[in-house]
Amino acid sequence: MALTATEDSRIPRSGSALEVAEYFAPQRTSTADLPDPLPLVKNLTIGVLEVLAGVRDVDQLARWLGEDAYRALVTRANLSARARSARGVAAVRPAHRILSDRTCEPADGVLEAVVVVGAPIRTRAVAMRLEGWDGRWRATSLALL
Repeated sequence: MALTATEDSRIPRSGSALEVAEYFAPQRTSTADLPDPLPLVKNLTIGVLEVLAGVRDVDQLARWLGEDAYRALVTRANLSARARSARGVAAVRPAHRILSDRTCEPADGVLEAVVVVGAPIRTRAVAMRLEGWDGRWRATSLALL
């Protein structure tokens, strides 16, 4: 596959190792160049709740999570699994219903969202920060309240 003239001119030729590393490093993406974030916000919320319930593997969400958010979710999922094991409770798919969602854009390529989710037993909120990296949204921070 041949590169176009524009793509070819952006590749550092004589560049130092730093220039090459910057070229291939993750690149910030503007909000205008990103898809609508609302479907991701809602699906990621349900996915996080399913991970904590033990019916979804956290690796299935890794693509949409930043490194810190991924590690935090893995830790929390392990704690939830240990608690279920100690009580002798089997993992059951939760029946969640999204009650509301709120989003704001504090900067270009950044979105903060809160999703309120209702379940038969309790109501929860999931807060997240999405940032545009390499042409897609990634959750860099997650909090389950």
